[in-house]
Amino acid sequence: MVSIAGSKKLKRQMAPMFWGITRKDKRFVVTVRPGPHSKHASIPSAVMVRDTLKLTKYLREAKSAIYGGKVTIDGVKRKSLHHGIGLMDVIELSGVSDIYRLVPHGGHVLKPLKIPNTEKSKKLVKLTSKTTIKNKKTLLGFHDGRSMISDTDINVGDSCLIQVPEQKILEVIKLQKGSQVIVTRGINAGQVGTVEEIREGTYILQKRALISLVEKKIEIPLDLVMAVGKEKPVIQVR
Repeated sequence: MVSIAGSKKLKRQMAPMFWGITRKDKRFVVTVRPGPHSKHASIPSAVMVRDTLKLTKYLREAKSAIYGGKVTIDGVKRKSLHHGIGLMDVIELSGVSDIYRLVPHGGHVLKPLKIPNTEKSKKLVKLTSKTTIKNKKTLLGFHDGRSMISDTDINVGDSCLIQVPEQKILEVIKLQKGSQVIVTRGINAGQVGTVEEIREGTYILQKRALISLVEKKIEIPLDLVMAVGKEKPVIQVR
């Protein structure tokens, strides 16, 4: 078996706040291994089952569920304690009726949101790279590490509603004036608003969006927002 680089544990006091773990009970906690999401924007599956969702009390119970193939992420069974679960991932657990989607909420990077059964095969992904490869085909790369070859008319920063685990594109959501977006990081994380203007970047400043929220307007880099719909979100995000 090939060994995967990186530590298997992390000091609890160094863990992100949105993991929802206690800080002083023990010294270490399971950490995220290299995978689809960055270490600072994901929750390891063992922590998700035990601490975030509080479906088990002890780590050995979480291990039994994960190693037994009872945890499904985006339609695929994941049997690693260290698999990182991140933005817009859909979580199912055998024997549990509730289905969850990880979304930003209340200033937190990630929080589980209960969703209806009809949405468990739908996921929003943000396009982060677009590359022309052999035979003039286009390779699309998304925020959750997945990639696909497609001739879909889409630009970096736009979002796709896809069907998982088949990776079929159902709808393209442009990041443009009038689009509905959700703030993914920062003090306004989780708030949904309407794009009023896209402002071009400069040598110093990134490309930014002027967004109208419920009680205020904010100007924010495009890296911190995700398009979720044209007039309203295409799936439940709050």
